[in-house]
Amino acid sequence: MRKLTYHLLLFLTLCTALACKQSSREEAQEQFRQRQQAVLERDAEQQTSNSPEAGPSAATPETAAAEGNPSKPATTAGDKVVGIKDGDTVELLRNGKTETVRLFGVDAPEKAQAYGQRARQFTSDLAFGKNVRLIVNNTDRYGRTVGTIILPDGRSLNEELVRNGYAWHYKAYSNDLKLANLETDARRYKRGLWQDANPVAPWDYRKEKRSGGTAKETPAPLPAGAAKRTVYICNSTSSGVYHLTRDCHVLKRCKQEILAITEEAAIQVYDRRLDKACSQP
Repeated sequence: MRKLTYHLLLFLTLCTALACKQSSREEAQEQFRQRQQAVLERDAEQQTSNSPEAGPSAATPETAAAEGNPSKPATTAGDKVVGIKDGDTVELLRNGKTETVRLFGVDAPEKAQAYGQRARQFTSDLAFGKNVRLIVNNTDRYGRTVGTIILPDGRSLNEELVRNGYAWHYKAYSNDLKLANLETDARRYKRGLWQDANPVAPWDYRKEKRSGGTAKETPAPLPAGAAKRTVYICNSTSSGVYHLTRDCHVLKRCKQEILAITEEAAIQVYDRRLDKACSQP
């Protein structure tokens, strides 16, 4: 009898253990199903919020950035330089019409001044025929648009003229610190017109001309027969010399147009000096 009772108790204990194990297994399965359902519901909510019908909350990071910056200017250049009047004045083709633009904050030498033609050529080399961006500043008393020309590579034409010594910082109309510093550097390193001992500022030159006086600009001396003698120059702002013969080995390195002009024009108009490498005709 005692042995039978022992086996009965053992049987009940095993049954209880198996029942508990089965119950734990069912609970674990139920918890797993609940977690899976939660994941599915969350994914469904995300898909709904990203759909086109979801309204403003469906904006992508890119559109959100654009909406936060609605006034951001376009970077595409749309104005073409179709004419170069002088170093600091160009003509743009805008909306099918030509528009004269005077560069803001700079003053290049007048055409008849030393470096006047070279300043014009410098502007032409950088901008003529290019699509640029115009930043308008104002309109002057002559009806010209005054502004900054941004070149296709992002540089400012105004700044490049001053940087390379082909224009003054026009302090009477501009307090731009960068232009002032660029002029200081150009003077220090004697770039462009600053190679001359006493260059005459274009505003002084114009003032003297209006008053009937003569600007104090020392003309370059002319050799005998310079008005009739034909010489040759490389039509590039990087060249500062003229040649007596077209077959000079220095001239053969020219990558621009070669001009045949009088020696007088080479000296007084183009600000060139005789090339010593080929000084004999």
